Amino acid sequence: MSAKVNSKTTLYEGRIFKLLRENVTLNNGVTVDLDIIHHPGASAMVPMSGNDTVILIKQYRHAVGDFIWEIPAGTLDPNETPLECARRELIEETGFSANTWQKLGEITPVPGYSNERIHMFLAADLVPARQDLDKDEVLDVHEVPLDEAVQMIHEGAIQDSKTISGLFMATHRLREKELRGFAPIGMLE
Repeated sequence: MSAKVNSKTTLYEGRIFKLLRENVTLNNGVTVDLDIIHHPGASAMVPMSGNDTVILIKQYRHAVGDFIWEIPAGTLDPNETPLECARRELIEETGFSANTWQKLGEITPVPGYSNERIHMFLAADLVPARQDLDKDEVLDVHEVPLDEAVQMIHEGAIQDSKTISGLFMATHRLREKELRGFAPIGMLE
């Protein structure tokens, strides 16, 4: 089942996303105008430093007017695979690269008004690299015990949806690893 798109109007086109107004007829016969953010997608990763420590960033986000705790992430460049994006963003934001990668899944953070999908990865076997922040990135890199990071979610210190999803997905995958063994993926896609 899908809605019939009757028309599309671009309201705004920015550096990263487009805001469209779509006139659609829904499956129930109702016709409405919907404002939708079209986003190229992103990758996020849970970088594990050792068996029980995660690399988090505390980044200034002007939209919320404060620094927030996050896992590293970034927007897909044109013709870039999600894994290529994850590899690039890990180095740029944290100053680490990873030798072992495993796809955790995908999330759709705000499906009520955006088509953005975030590809989630577990990154392990970290090695130092040269951090290369974008000019608009203001952040600090922190190593946090994974159990403490999960506790930060429960206490409300971590509120970012991709970070919450990523940490829970990684925790689940790492528990599976203890039971069945870890199958690293050197290159996906």
